[in-house]
Amino acid sequence: MALDAEQSSLLADVGQAADAVRVRSVLTVATSLRLRVADTDTDLMDAHVTLPDGTVVVAADAMTPLGGLLVAARGADGAVQLDVTDLVPVPVRARVRAWMTLTGRVNRFDPETLDTCDHDAVVALLGLPPVALWTIRPDTVHVRRHEATVEVPIAAYHAARPDPVATVEAAHLARLTRHHPRLHRRIAAIVDSDLLVNGTRVVPVALDADGLTVRAETVHRHHDVRLPFGSRVTDEAALDRELHRLAAGDGPSRHPEEQA
Repeated sequence: MALDAEQSSLLADVGQAADAVRVRSVLTVATSLRLRVADTDTDLMDAHVTLPDGTVVVAADAMTPLGGLLVAARGADGAVQLDVTDLVPVPVRARVRAWMTLTGRVNRFDPETLDTCDHDAVVALLGLPPVALWTIRPDTVHVRRHEATVEVPIAAYHAARPDPVATVEAAHLARLTRHHPRLHRRIAAIVDSDLLVNGTRVVPVALDADGLTVRAETVHRHHDVRLPFGSRVTDEAALDRELHRLAAGDGPSRHPEEQA
């Protein structure tokens, strides 16, 4: 029983770490998010950056109603909420992977923060709209999938880094969907034959440093299959090698994921 409890705790820790990485990845690549202050929701487009420690910087004119709300909320615990949706970046049914909610404190951006930022973060900050910048330091992070909601330990969130494939996932999935017939044949060959009925479409739907997820999709249901890489990838060159291995049939065995 003690061993079972230890294994359960280990699995929980692994899941929490994976969720933390996923939240950081989605915040890095998302072009929009919803900001809630004082029960007022505002959708921000191309107006946020996530710093290396997980602090989110948003651009909002201090002379607008939103700016006024942010001024009033400065420094208060849990005064602001960020909502972001994790979406499959290719056209499929059931595109929502998860909904993510972060609450925390807001303050004006301190220019001295730039001293702790890496080059990519500085470049991203320079690309924000030329209005007032605000920092949101999350205190709580939740991830909801279907009807289940989990809390990500805040220490895990701040310590996590985005998946190394996150920024190129959408481009690679689009390319795989359009231009990789060998991989499509490989995918079709390993998906259970009883799933491949008339009208079934097989399409790559997720990509990260550890593998590719593909979907057998019909009008009314879908089934996801995970194709793990032989080794974790850290750059695009390694990613291309692993995708070519999958296309050649050299990858590890598949793992079913979910059905809806």
